[in-house]
Amino acid sequence: MKYWLMKSEPNVFGIDDLKKVKKEPWDGVRNYQARNFMRDEMKKGDMVLFYHSNCDVPGIVGTAEVSKESFPDFTSWDKKSKYYDPKSSEENPRWFMVEVKYKKKFKKTVSLQDMKEMKPLKDMKILQKGNRLSITPVSKKEFDYIVKVSEK
Repeated sequence: MKYWLMKSEPNVFGIDDLKKVKKEPWDGVRNYQARNFMRDEMKKGDMVLFYHSNCDVPGIVGTAEVSKESFPDFTSWDKKSKYYDPKSSEENPRWFMVEVKYKKKFKKTVSLQDMKEMKPLKDMKILQKGNRLSITPVSKKEFDYIVKVSEK
């Protein structure tokens, strides 16, 4: 099993939206490294830290699980989608996604600011300068620590 952090803007699709629909394709990723994580490495059963970005208090707000492994991101060949890519097609998809299912919403956000002050998270990719990826791997130790902190 692997562990991941996946970012979403709460006004676009937040943890409450995932809780409501139970599971959802993680579409619209248009960064090759993040795509490669979904396409090549994420497996059913992997655990996810759900991160709210571009909001008043950015941070981890809950957990999810990969419920379906990589499949083509059909929004990339839909001309009406904001994620349309004319270089992608059903025959030759350029972009991929996984499906995630809701697991838990934290009682309070484990904020980015708080995480920066937690020594056990010092190597976490999201805390590294210049890291703006929407999907990053996390260690089991980091995942477990954040879940533990969220329960305090």
